[in-house]
Amino acid sequence: MTDRDNQFEGMDWLRAELEDALDEDYELEMSEPALSMELRRIYKKMHPPTLDRREYFKALLTLQAELIKLQDWVEHSGEKVVIVFEGRDAAGKGGVIKRITQRLNPRVCRVVALSKPTEKEKSQWYFQRYAAHLPSAGEITLFDRSWYNRSGVERVMEFATQEQVEQFFQDVPDFERSLVRSGIRLIKYWFSITDEEQQLRFLMRVHDPLKQWKLSPMDLQSRVRWEDYTKAKEETLARTNIPEAPWFIVEGNDKKRARLNCIHHLLDQIPYKDIPNDAITLPDRVFNPNYERQVLPSSLYVPKRY
Repeated sequence: MTDRDNQFEGMDWLRAELEDALDEDYELEMSEPALSMELRRIYKKMHPPTLDRREYFKALLTLQAELIKLQDWVEHSGEKVVIVFEGRDAAGKGGVIKRITQRLNPRVCRVVALSKPTEKEKSQWYFQRYAAHLPSAGEITLFDRSWYNRSGVERVMEFATQEQVEQFFQDVPDFERSLVRSGIRLIKYWFSITDEEQQLRFLMRVHDPLKQWKLSPMDLQSRVRWEDYTKAKEETLARTNIPEAPWFIVEGNDKKRARLNCIHHLLDQIPYKDIPNDAITLPDRVFNPNYERQVLPSSLYVPKRY
């Protein structure tokens, strides 16, 4: 991890990746939707200058190269890693999760984003449906929201009783300690943004057809109940910040810096090492002079519209 910020300076692969993969990254970074000029002006006015786009991509690719090393180490060593992402709606959890997983093997690193519990799940031990998604040896699991729904949205929206919330606070430290004792590395991030920033991001979603799906009735209620969510957050952090699984707060008003800071911090939490890999050589193709490739009917092919 030493000198990570400088170790890829001058390397040809980084320059090549910047040129070759920039289209994919630009597509992922389409953060300014078709807003009215007035809303665009207001949003830009509310934000100080952020990182230069090329410098941001350069730093991101460098960190993603380290994430691949982390993935290889986890798979090789049989480690089990759980990363919890919590925070305000529109705080940037999904954005950093996309950048973490973008270049990783989905068989090793997977995202869990559970919908509301079924009637059957409501009758189970509260942590049961989350425990079903915990990693096996050599796996990384990212929870896009987690068991902390109980002290957050379920509490604020009154989907859980005060007695259930209190029971959760009593149980969750022991639950997380048991995970750590079992060999799981548990890392918890809370993404924090200001009231004004959340409002602006919600307005962007309202006016962007590509992002309107992100606005649920619960999201809209989070604007109405901002103070209730603040109180829930404060109590959650106070009562569940245990030595075995502390909280780390990510300041999310600047999306680019939040992503880089979170990934950099995540890499610092795990003592991964380079895993030597065998050199890969491409075998020669077997050529059979008696084989004739069949001509397939044109109806099987996708039309070339672009």
